[in-house]
Amino acid sequence: MLTLYYAAHTCSLASHIALEDANATYDTVRVDFSVNAQRTPEYLGINPKGRVPALATERGILTETPAMLAYIAQSFPGARLAPLDDAFAFAEVQAFNSYLCSTVHVAHAHRMRGYRWASEASSFEDMKRKVPESVGACFELIESGMLKGPWVMGDAYTICDPYLFTLAQWMEADGVDPARFPRVADHRRRMAERPAVKKAIADQLT
Repeated sequence: MLTLYYAAHTCSLASHIALEDANATYDTVRVDFSVNAQRTPEYLGINPKGRVPALATERGILTETPAMLAYIAQSFPGARLAPLDDAFAFAEVQAFNSYLCSTVHVAHAHRMRGYRWASEASSFEDMKRKVPESVGACFELIESGMLKGPWVMGDAYTICDPYLFTLAQWMEADGVDPARFPRVADHRRRMAERPAVKKAIADQLT
């Protein structure tokens, strides 16, 4: 049995959607950030990084969204969530998801988690002012050079799609107008209509 440790309004939604896409049997455990549950000894015993998501498997705990998404795709090959029989195409999937993890998400995090990179309050405010520009630049690259369409990798839906959808939902809060990126906005709209996406979001908000 798989167990997904998640918090609402975080990148854990991507793995949650993928589990639904895969028709996997899994449990969920909500990590309540409002009471700092991610820093409790109990949760740190699961994920010493003190972050979500984490995925408990029969072989151990996985963390980091790209790794978790790849694991789900490989564990449920019948769901066809990644081009598992094509090494180069699978590497392209990993490259896109790694960009979301290492660049887009980090740019977003400067809006509310500047303490990870600086100590002075003035530095936090400077980081916040930069977010619309830095996040906007990320989505400009995705729009013009990475989104093959109609899904991220082209005609086939993959584990890239729930991840892009998750981060694209944060654009407005980051001061980025989705109208600047019509292809990303269309992708977000179509993703929101998928039953797996609706179920995962509903589960996380209840």
